[in-house]
Amino acid sequence: MSQGSHDAAHSAVGYQHQTWWALVELLRSGPERPDSSLTLEMYDDIAWDDQGTPTELLQVKHHRGSARRLTDRAVDVWKTIQVWMDQSSPGDASGPSLVLVTTQTAAPGSAMALLRAEGRDEASALGVLEAVAAEEGSGETRATRRQFLALGPSVRRTFVHRIRVADGSPHAEEVHAVARAALQWTLPTGHEELFLAMVWKWWDGQALALLQGRLASLDVGSAQAAIAEIRDQFTSENLPTLVHLLDVNEVEIGEAHRTRPFVQQMEWVAYPPRNLQKAIVDYYRAYTQSAQWVAEDLIGIAELERFEAELIDEWEREFEWMTEGLADDSDEKARQAAGRSLLRTLLGQTGITVRSRYNDPFFARGHRHVLADAGKVGWHPGFEERIKQLLQVNA
Repeated sequence: MSQGSHDAAHSAVGYQHQTWWALVELLRSGPERPDSSLTLEMYDDIAWDDQGTPTELLQVKHHRGSARRLTDRAVDVWKTIQVWMDQSSPGDASGPSLVLVTTQTAAPGSAMALLRAEGRDEASALGVLEAVAAEEGSGETRATRRQFLALGPSVRRTFVHRIRVADGSPHAEEVHAVARAALQWTLPTGHEELFLAMVWKWWDGQALALLQGRLASLDVGSAQAAIAEIRDQFTSENLPTLVHLLDVNEVEIGEAHRTRPFVQQMEWVAYPPRNLQKAIVDYYRAYTQSAQWVAEDLIGIAELERFEAELIDEWEREFEWMTEGLADDSDEKARQAAGRSLLRTLLGQTGITVRSRYNDPFFARGHRHVLADAGKVGWHPGFEERIKQLLQVNA
């Protein structure tokens, strides 16, 4: 790998770490500030605000697992100071607190070590930073150090008073464990990793919306409600939706399932092509989700069989009414219309659910197609003879 590719990969990891760390901030600090909101790349890498006023700005620095210490001459330190001098009015005593979150560990005796939350010594830290700023030192940070010295004594004191260093923070590969620990009392027993995966998926969507500007900020209450809603899907009356519509490639799924018996069943009643395509997606989602639920031990085969039995019972009642309403001499067009009406009616009914609080409508719709695929239900008045022939041909 070229040096450029190596640097790009490291930058990508660092940027991903920043968005992941925002979730950790939300989980750790959110309960302490229930009326606050979190932003990404608005005021700083991460920021807390209260009704549109920033209260804490966080610069997040990620370094590949090296044992190098963070020193007061580090470029990271002075780049961070530069950002804060330019954007946060360093002499404003009521301005937001300024936090440097870094995976490195501050060198003993350094200003960075003296500005930790514990064992703070702001006066000594200021003196060390002023001494470093006065050095000839690296040309890369010289202009920033000169700007720091030009602030004036009282402004520098106020500025340093607002700075806190959170060093030795977890690396990107460790963030998952940190988030898990923060959610420890929420984890559903036996399904911890699936729950965490769903939380991360939710967070990735929120982070993208924040970064794209579609969401200005995420308030703590909304975040807590969203995570509680995910957790609520792991109760005895509910289930999590694991196969989402946006995760399905409709064209690929349509091509892969075009010759399935349930598709033939819909074609026998001349079901509209666009709705037929959607039915294929419903089938795929319901079939795949059932398999995942069983694999994750979220549901048992017996419970699914009870659900199927109720769907079949419902179909038997409606199918008889359909056939009773057909004249003995009805032509194929009338028989197709009756079957199409039956299919449309049943797909629109959502009263039967696999669990009392699981009401995502695609699952019952898709499961009716699963039953039709096995020949257990049908739509055309003469489907039984046709499906026997079809299944024999496909056997």
